[in-house]
Amino acid sequence: MPVITVTALNTYVRSVLEEDENLKDIFIRGEISNYRSRHSSGHYYFTLKDENSSISAVMFAGNAVRLRFEPENGMKVMARGSVSLYPKTGQYQFYITQMFPEGEGDVNAAFQQLKNKLASEGIFDEKHKKPLPVYPKKIGVITSGTGAVIADICKTLEKRYPVGEVVVAPVLVQGVNAPSALTSALKKMDNMNCVDVIIIGRGGGSSEDLGAFNDENLVRAVYDCNTPIVSAVGHQTDVSLCDYAADVSVATPLAAAAIVCPDQREMENTLLVYRRKMAELLRTKLMYEKRGLESLANSKILRDPKEMVNFKRSYLEKLTKSLYSSYKENISENSRRFISAAAKLDMLSPLKVLSRGYSITTKDGKAVVSKEELQSGNTVDIMLSDGIVKATVN
Repeated sequence: MPVITVTALNTYVRSVLEEDENLKDIFIRGEISNYRSRHSSGHYYFTLKDENSSISAVMFAGNAVRLRFEPENGMKVMARGSVSLYPKTGQYQFYITQMFPEGEGDVNAAFQQLKNKLASEGIFDEKHKKPLPVYPKKIGVITSGTGAVIADICKTLEKRYPVGEVVVAPVLVQGVNAPSALTSALKKMDNMNCVDVIIIGRGGGSSEDLGAFNDENLVRAVYDCNTPIVSAVGHQTDVSLCDYAADVSVATPLAAAAIVCPDQREMENTLLVYRRKMAELLRTKLMYEKRGLESLANSKILRDPKEMVNFKRSYLEKLTKSLYSSYKENISENSRRFISAAAKLDMLSPLKVLSRGYSITTKDGKAVVSKEELQSGNTVDIMLSDGIVKATVN
């Protein structure tokens, strides 16, 4: 029995696996697990498993770079590749060349992941939405310069709102260069501040055709715009990330043309209604004023002004008499109060005391109330009822 090395064994097993046609270019359905993050080399390493088994899987950087989504643990995928063995560890594994989220497809998975990422940053929040101008002077349109879309938009705007000026920025709307072209046109139109509102969009197409409007840079440019943005991508069933980020999203470009401006026919009807209401209000006002004039014309003051003058004169005379009576009564009352107060003051007057034989002695202008305040030789004033006598103390 021959003896071989481990290396030889692993090399042989690998060759057997790689030569087996049943293990070449096959599809495996499974759930991703043990995935951490992309290796520094750019390779993906993880495990594919189902209810009963698992297999190690690797996707090299050359293939991984073409993925339109980021693998996640728990994600169910359809992987395409071949089975081989890694000689160094003796572990057999599945080498993946392509991978798609099961039941969704590559594009839709990338769409959902980017949508979740931008939503978590608040890019789609309603609080950031700007109102559309009611009567825009200039309307910007960013779409393909050829085809029916731009013609239909301009025709609709001309029919609904002929006073508005349309500023068109023709760009690519699909293909590899479309996202950068759309982003550049949007930023330029917004920075120039030359329009009051911007419509960005295109007609219908496949999900791949509409992919430019799911570009992350374009979506962020829509969010950063100072000018209100109306997104109109595809048909009614189509939804793009630009729709979520825009201030207003509509089902079709024609709907965008209708929402950015008022309809001149509706404006005419509204003005007609206002005109009728104003005429009715004027008629009511004139009728009210006419009745007021008729009432004044029939009043006594206009029919017989002299009677009104006599009435006012009589009223004035009554007021005069009432005022004079109140004046006299007030004077009499104040006189009585004055006489009473004067009598009280007279009774309290020191002159009354002096008239009964008393006197007041003062020294240096101050009343003397004790003999202790006087000394021999002092000069004092003695106030009597009929005058003052100067005296000397002995």
